[in-house]
Amino acid sequence: MPSANIRNIAIVAHVDHGKTTLVDTMFRFAGTFRSNQQIAERVMDSDAQERERGITILAKNTAIDWHGTRINIVDTPGHADFGGQVERTLAMVDAVLLLVDAAEGPMPQTRFVLKKAFERGLKALVMINKVDRPDARAHEVLDEVFELFLELGAHDEQLDFAVVYGSGRDGWASLELDKRTEDLLPLFEMILARVPAPAGDVSGPLQFQAATLDHDDFVGRIGVGRVVRGTLRAGARVWLCHPNRAKPIATVVRTLYRYQGLTRTPAEFVEAGDIAVVAGIEELKIGDTLCPVDAADPLPAIKVDEPTISMVFQVNDSPFAGREGQFVTSRHLMARLEKASLRDVALEVAPTETTDAFEVKGRGTMHLGVLVENMRREGFEFAVAKPHVILKEIDGKTCEPIERAVIETPQDSAGRVIEFMGRRRAEMTHMEAHGNQVKLEFLIPSRGLIGARTALMTLSQGNAILSHVFECWRPREGAVPHRINGVLIADRAGPVVPYALFSLQDRGTFFVPVGTEVYEGMIVGENAKDNDLMVNICREKKLTNMRAAGKDETVSLTPPHLMSLEECLEYIEDDELVEVTPKSLRLRKKGLTEIARKRSARQYASAEE
Repeated sequence: MPSANIRNIAIVAHVDHGKTTLVDTMFRFAGTFRSNQQIAERVMDSDAQERERGITILAKNTAIDWHGTRINIVDTPGHADFGGQVERTLAMVDAVLLLVDAAEGPMPQTRFVLKKAFERGLKALVMINKVDRPDARAHEVLDEVFELFLELGAHDEQLDFAVVYGSGRDGWASLELDKRTEDLLPLFEMILARVPAPAGDVSGPLQFQAATLDHDDFVGRIGVGRVVRGTLRAGARVWLCHPNRAKPIATVVRTLYRYQGLTRTPAEFVEAGDIAVVAGIEELKIGDTLCPVDAADPLPAIKVDEPTISMVFQVNDSPFAGREGQFVTSRHLMARLEKASLRDVALEVAPTETTDAFEVKGRGTMHLGVLVENMRREGFEFAVAKPHVILKEIDGKTCEPIERAVIETPQDSAGRVIEFMGRRRAEMTHMEAHGNQVKLEFLIPSRGLIGARTALMTLSQGNAILSHVFECWRPREGAVPHRINGVLIADRAGPVVPYALFSLQDRGTFFVPVGTEVYEGMIVGENAKDNDLMVNICREKKLTNMRAAGKDETVSLTPPHLMSLEECLEYIEDDELVEVTPKSLRLRKKGLTEIARKRSARQYASAEE
């Protein structure tokens, strides 16, 4: 297909602004699916965690044929923790379609993706989505979008952006706010008219750069990227080049595909300007360029922002080690983490002082949390330590990452939220009310956001919505308050007994239900005071001629607080670990015995001195 009949566009939006739903309706309008074909809702969210969380984690490619024009669409993540996906996929497109909620307006992730798009000189098209919401304020949101473009330094051509209004869920778009149409025709016409055709010399020497990696059990490693120049042909002998690699690697393009809807269809060749899928090159990595054997000319490496959070993954050494997991050794752990870093350039894996632990660096707690959850679902068993921010030396000063955080909360809890963020060393930069909701904007150190999400949900009775994005590096200032309460620690192994829980209820909140097997050193609850407390949670009622065992049925217990993986990662302190298995999440102390904990506390105190 000639490049004049190709359009490459990325759809970008904040979390839950309707991006994936819009792609569904675009498929239906363009006739990609048969009229009687059964298609799941949010068909682009193919990953299990994406469907459960309701967010896009992995960038995905698809293609729609519309009246002789091929529209390559990249569905990008909306959460800043997965920004490494965004930065890579923007290299494959010529414009971005910005989707903005008609009530919420531009959000931090919107700012992040737009900034990256403008840095690459891409044009932006805007769709104000969900205009049928009762609290929609489309005109004000459009003004906010224009102000955001100005703030991000958009040039005159980027400021002259096209706008449509509509509803991705209902499948309609219109050039006028008060005039509803029946379909998405205005959106498709805007894409064809305003997205530039891809540039590229079809007759020149080949340049294809891999932006995304995948794996298939039958064809091996899969690379997705754009043919920047020339023609990529199946069976061709090529050089695998990278600007940081001393010598190119000779290889063969064994299998070549193009996207057609959601499927990959075999292709004999793909010309400049189109997006291609190359399979079977095991040495291929993100940022590598395929070139002719007589003209090695690699494209610049794909650069992504530096990671801001690090976390230690280590072999599980608890008394329950090996009971529930299939892959438990350091060799398994290292191989899986290296595989993850190959597919996600925003992840970095480094060795530690011990051979059974590895430091993993990423964009945020959710970024690393998704990796942990994927690993436990695959059968891995391991332990992870508390996340820490990564410090950087700039002009002789120790600097830390600063995030721009936006919190939406009801007005009656705004005061408590502002007070809490102030204690976390946040600086409020903007405050705006919309009906009963208040939008608060802060600049806050990344370490101040660790554990903040759970606390904000408590302060707002579960109504606060927190989103954040990396802003800059700034000299490190004062300490951030950590967890106030101590923990309740099991002093022996055994099952949790109702009789013991009932007598310990006034000590605090428990994390384990009745019947759970515990071991010495395992954290079973939160103490009501600020110190750690050893408890016997396995104590049974002794039988005498005056007391019977059956009376336990009348015991009334407070339900335990069962935490998710992200809550566990945010909750633990430096001397604690989260034990992760395919079946369980357990909190524990690094030193399982009281003697071990006292010894490590003395070593830590002497190191501080």
